[in-house]
Amino acid sequence: MQPLTDLERQALLDLAREARRRAYAPYSNYPVGAALRTKSGRLFTGCNVENAAYPHGMCAERVAIFKAVSEGEREFEALAVVTPNGGSPCGGCRQVMAEFGLDMRVLIGDGEGRLLRETTVADLLPGAFTPRDLPR
Repeated sequence: MQPLTDLERQALLDLAREARRRAYAPYSNYPVGAALRTKSGRLFTGCNVENAAYPHGMCAERVAIFKAVSEGEREFEALAVVTPNGGSPCGGCRQVMAEFGLDMRVLIGDGEGRLLRETTVADLLPGAFTPRDLPR
């Protein structure tokens, strides 16, 4: 996989920051935005959507991934996540990301859209349970 250019990184962070503005987070007051780039070059965004029945909310990262999958995409190149303080994706999101490739790049940014960390799904979720672990 080719490295991302600085311009590509910032474009993804900017899309995630814009998606963050649409977050519905009245309970946590922790709006999150995500932007996903597929290997085919398509872009999908997501924001967190909370619910008064807490377990029924959805994280921004999964919204972006599920949107991409619902549109026929299965191969992802990079995911940018923007939170108020540069928080890392939760365990559930890491597991969903692992489903589609441990080599996907993950950009973590703050509320100003500054890149704080660049990593991979493999680094975020060592020892990931993947489709290869299931018997055929």
